[in-house]
Amino acid sequence: MATAVVQLVIVGFTGSVTLLADTIHNFGDTATAIPLWWPSPCPAGDPPEIDYIWVVAVAAIVGFLGNKAVALFRMKIGKEIGSAALVADGHHARVDGLTSLVVLLGANVVWLGYPLAGPIVGLVISAAILRIVVEASKSVFSRLLDGVEPEVPDVARNVAAVTDGVREVAEVRMRCLWHKMLAEVNIALDSGHSVVAGHDIAEDVHHQLLHNLKYQCNPTVHVDPGGLAGEEYHRHGLGNTDRQDEHDHAEEPGNEHDHGHSHN
Repeated sequence: MATAVVQLVIVGFTGSVTLLADTIHNFGDTATAIPLWWPSPCPAGDPPEIDYIWVVAVAAIVGFLGNKAVALFRMKIGKEIGSAALVADGHHARVDGLTSLVVLLGANVVWLGYPLAGPIVGLVISAAILRIVVEASKSVFSRLLDGVEPEVPDVARNVAAVTDGVREVAEVRMRCLWHKMLAEVNIALDSGHSVVAGHDIAEDVHHQLLHNLKYQCNPTVHVDPGGLAGEEYHRHGLGNTDRQDEHDHAEEPGNEHDHGHSHN
């Protein structure tokens, strides 16, 4: 409660919507802790009896199915728009569903006459929740470093490679910017294409990337002639065939005077 109150004060003078969401979440966690005070005074060897166990079981099933549906929906939309935060919130809903599952299993084992089986099941579910937390944390921290999911660059490469006129895809670079993906794609075309034809093919690649990666924002497509694609050919002007010829000509014996310079 103290944490939530401090956060609420900070929200008041910063106007952070994200912090407000976390503040509401902490108030909710406080509310869930209040009912736990009621059975605390009960002796461990004399737990209170649960009435209408079947009603508890039905409520737990409803809670599990509802949270599961919400989790799947959030993660689906989060992946479509490239929001790691929404995907993480979907994992949070999965955790809520698992807690409902603990209630269901606990109600069943109590009904069978094994009251200690409930805590054991709770420990197993806790291990599963910890695994979900680790997975979600990896995604969120990667997004904080402008990272993208490992499969996304492969999707962009495949989309560009199957576009008509593209001979090869040399390089693909992608990073995250808020909810958008920025991409740089280096493609190679046959050298016989005109400038207009090369521009049209690049525009087609650009369109296909936007169409297949809906959350991507304005990909940059770089065009090279076949056999000279990639950054290694652009260092020191190696990607420019005219400059490469001049460089080779200057390297020939007897042409040292072409590069004579005087230095004061």
